[in-house]
Amino acid sequence: MEEYHPLEPFLPENAKVLFLGSFPPPRQRWCMDFYYPNFQNDHWRIEGAVWFNDKNHFVDLEQKCFNKDKIVEFLYEKGIALYDTAQVVRRLKDNASDAFLEIVEPTDLRALLRQMHQCHAIATTGEKATGEVCRYYGVDHIKESSLC
Repeated sequence: MEEYHPLEPFLPENAKVLFLGSFPPPRQRWCMDFYYPNFQNDHWRIEGAVWFNDKNHFVDLEQKCFNKDKIVEFLYEKGIALYDTAQVVRRLKDNASDAFLEIVEPTDLRALLRQMHQCHAIATTGEKATGEVCRYYGVDHIKESSLC
């Protein structure tokens, strides 16, 4: 069964960096209606540790969820945009693993970037997203381990 991306691109006008993941996890794993919504995913903990020296900066420990308002405010302040490399997918297993995610319709990255006049960098949040960006632009996919 095909699954369509449930979120609109998050594109602050001042966005200088675009973070691209692959695709959100199944909705039953969400703790908020935003990007990287799975409380088991460490994306927002890493952002908190890097920017604020506090891995729980964006975490509501009592509610076991992330603080979306705090995240959105941070993203606007820093000029960070978010989206994914897939518009439509098929989950080959009922989980969030990229290994079992078949991309049916990739994101049109050029169209996305045309909306971001100040963007000068793309960051990917995993191997599948990196591979999709490389495929889209026709460059060799460099695995993280080969960069060292």
